Amino acid sequence: MRKSVLEYLEETAKNKNNQTALVGPDGDLTWGELYQGSRRIGASLAGKTEGRRPVPVLMEKGSWTVAAFLGAVWAGCFYVPLNPELPDARLCQVLEVLQADLLVTDEEHRERALDLTAGKETEIYTVRELLAEEGEETILDRRQGLAIDTDPLYANFTSGSTGVPKGVLVSHRSVLDFIDVFTETFGITGEDRMANQAPLDFDVSVKDLYSCLKTGATLLLVPRELFSRPAALLDFLCEKKTTVMVWAVSALCLITTFHGLDYRVPESVRMILFSGEAMPLKHLRIWEEKLPEAEFVNLYGPTEITCNCTYYRVVRGEEYPEGLPIGRAFPNERVFLLDEDNREIRPEEIGKRGEICVSGSALALGYYRAPAQTAEHFVQNPLNTSYEERIYRTGDLGSYAADGNLLFHGRKDFQIKYMGHRIELEEVERAMAKLPGVDRCCCLFDEEKGRLYGFYCGTAEKKELSAKLKESLPVFMVPGRLCPLEEMPLTKNGKIDRKALREMFR
Repeated sequence: MRKSVLEYLEETAKNKNNQTALVGPDGDLTWGELYQGSRRIGASLAGKTEGRRPVPVLMEKGSWTVAAFLGAVWAGCFYVPLNPELPDARLCQVLEVLQADLLVTDEEHRERALDLTAGKETEIYTVRELLAEEGEETILDRRQGLAIDTDPLYANFTSGSTGVPKGVLVSHRSVLDFIDVFTETFGITGEDRMANQAPLDFDVSVKDLYSCLKTGATLLLVPRELFSRPAALLDFLCEKKTTVMVWAVSALCLITTFHGLDYRVPESVRMILFSGEAMPLKHLRIWEEKLPEAEFVNLYGPTEITCNCTYYRVVRGEEYPEGLPIGRAFPNERVFLLDEDNREIRPEEIGKRGEICVSGSALALGYYRAPAQTAEHFVQNPLNTSYEERIYRTGDLGSYAADGNLLFHGRKDFQIKYMGHRIELEEVERAMAKLPGVDRCCCLFDEEKGRLYGFYCGTAEKKELSAKLKESLPVFMVPGRLCPLEEMPLTKNGKIDRKALREMFR
């Protein structure tokens, strides 16, 4: 039994040493180069920090970014992707949670890394510096000898209702458990070429990276700038002979919105798996028409359960009046529905809605340095009073269709899915409320139109307010529609009347 994802790398590098592992904007790496380079980085890191500590990596998506991730793992640590697109205020929050001994970056982002860590006891190292050092690789063997499969592998930060991002900490065991099933279920092999769309701090990319590490498939790291140039993006997919795309729905819709498939079709693609939000059927139909032989799969699952817990293979020609099903659970994961009284909703109770809950070894370890939030969401299974059984309550609503497949019905609270990201509306409201010229505010999401609204009372101008929000929040959390009001509608209890606000954008 494997206990570390590094065993994927070791086996693949041994069998495919000179074959291309990564195709990235910063150059390509063979499996042998990735193995040797990551070990060299790991040896340097191991001399600078203890095992099981966080190693934040501030770099653009690229081959050497992946090598830095794996270097942290060789050192017995866990990596934390820091997306350079995020504002400084957000990255500072993440670094405050991590309290890391060091940060890995490159020459391009070194000065910014120094600014972000000013006043902190965090050392800055570039990948080039780490590669140049003569670290003792024997320390890697010692640390790996002490490793167990529940050691943390990575942390991805998501929106937090307290205003502080939550670091979802995922173990080796969870990734091994999921990727073994994922690659077998969808027949991913060493002959595949997987085009990575997602940023490396978004867990969709976990499926790309570790599917390739396990099978020896080539990972094509699509340059970020291509997603604002649909024609160039399609040229990339075609010229690199892409076979598998594991993409967010919003990225697939970007291509169809701009009629990209009328320009060029990536005919080598045999499978497209999508997740993040509900796939609009009119966009799916365009992809199906242009790729008549390809298979399409709807995936569902929050970051806390390691990528996905259910899947549904799309049936061509089906109408799906209730929307695409999210399907059935992956092997070795239990997915079930609980009603408001914590009673299980059975599959024969067709159409009855309940909260989607998940159990199994794919569950994350919890939120890093946030025990209260971990205890709130990772709880004892209320159906089991005989022994400890941890489940994750997703906060999503689902129901059973007549054929036993699960259907998704949105959020039960104020957390939403927008542009493939999970957002706590309370966090957006808190950021708005802090700004001058905002007296009171409320943030709402229109699922039907896919729009994020920010209502507010005060003197702030919309353009200025949007600019200020972008200084503290990721762009995807900034409301696309800012609506100034003379007064905020209230319920009889003095709370903001969200129902009245929703009527304003119907």
